[in-house]
Amino acid sequence: MSLPLLTAVTPRYEAQLATRLDSSRAVHVVRRCADLAELLGSAAAGIGRVAVVSADLRGLDRAAIQQLKDHDVLVLGVHRPGDEGGERMLRRWGVQVVLSADAEQPQLEGALTELVSSPQHDDGQGGSAPGTSSGGPGSAFRDRPAHPAPDRADPADGTGQGQRDEAADETDRHEGEGPSSLDALETGRGTVVVVWGPVGSPGRTTLAVNVAAELAEPDQPVILADLDTYGASVAQVLAVLDEAPGVAAASRAADQGSLDRATLSRLAIQVVPGLRVLTGMPRPDRWPELRDHAVQDVLSACADLVPVTVVDVGFCLESDEELSFDTTAPRRNGAALAALEVADHVLVVGAADPVGLQRLVRGLDQLAGVTAAATTVVVNRVRAEAIGKNPARLVREALVRFAGVEDVILVAEDQAGVDAAVLAGRTLREARPSSPARVGVREAASRVTGRELAAPRRRVLARRAAAV
Repeated sequence: MSLPLLTAVTPRYEAQLATRLDSSRAVHVVRRCADLAELLGSAAAGIGRVAVVSADLRGLDRAAIQQLKDHDVLVLGVHRPGDEGGERMLRRWGVQVVLSADAEQPQLEGALTELVSSPQHDDGQGGSAPGTSSGGPGSAFRDRPAHPAPDRADPADGTGQGQRDEAADETDRHEGEGPSSLDALETGRGTVVVVWGPVGSPGRTTLAVNVAAELAEPDQPVILADLDTYGASVAQVLAVLDEAPGVAAASRAADQGSLDRATLSRLAIQVVPGLRVLTGMPRPDRWPELRDHAVQDVLSACADLVPVTVVDVGFCLESDEELSFDTTAPRRNGAALAALEVADHVLVVGAADPVGLQRLVRGLDQLAGVTAAATTVVVNRVRAEAIGKNPARLVREALVRFAGVEDVILVAEDQAGVDAAVLAGRTLREARPSSPARVGVREAASRVTGRELAAPRRRVLARRAAAV
């Protein structure tokens, strides 16, 4: 059966390629799109089942390829003759069948046959073959290596990264050569830990920062990623003065297919030995830069680079944006939902007061609908002043009664210690190693990794380089 085909190819090769495609028995050209917007609109309208795109098509990126796949459109990529970089780029974007734009008819027929007979093709029944990925959210993380190793490191993408790179380099020089070098680190698929909590200020960022700090060692590095699209604050808590958002640059690199180990190592600045940070958005209105699929690619790259990635996400889990548009639209909560979908473990944090506990109980019900990951409930700022005598017992009884949660980690109130650490731009491990809050934080850190942590040291860790 001949399938309807859409083309979106740069003008130099468009006419001759369309002629050869129209001669094929596998497909017939139904629309020659002038740009990416027309191609995506035609795919959304169901006009075509196959799309031919060129690597140099303006605006084409991984998100656009994923959008085509979401509309059950098979994608054939073409590139300029001899353009190996364009071929690699298309494959990084998830295009499985790629050939040169000047390919002869037999080669083109073979590529079309391979594409149509691939597991993605469902013979017009509207859905992927059983047991295969449909290319939906999370498929990039689960079904393929995150980013093929490139021949060389990609250059900086011009996002104001230079000062931060120099700071990170200064930190690395300060620490010297050793096991903290990510270039020499060999890890399997790392663990992704998402820290989430309901609306309010239950201490999501405080927990995420300090759990990451407890897990970070020079030979066991951790990446802390700030994906809060409402109020990113990890950079401020850790006194990272450069406001260029690392997650935005990493997401752009993922969309462009250039997020490799070297690029990610450069964007994730090192604040203390073993702890690297992908800073969040300095302004909430920049949330559209964090597309779902790019976020999952970034987390996949982090999991390939370090043993543990800790992610701080926003409180809101609604996905109603889709109801307001008749086309695919960016989702403000997409970053949090994408992170929760690929998480290996979720730390759910709530505040130990009547309002906070009520929000926590309701939030647990909502969370169950968006992630299947193992969850650990952490109740923060446990104090008698908020809920009465013997607060630990009261918190446990409330969660058992109203949420059916028997296993809960309690973090004692230590406002003075947390304030002192934030004022100094440091973690509790550095600034207040004897803080009572560290007991619960270390228990949470041990729980998500399944390994016992070394006994806490009394001395403060080596100070970070002044340039950071």
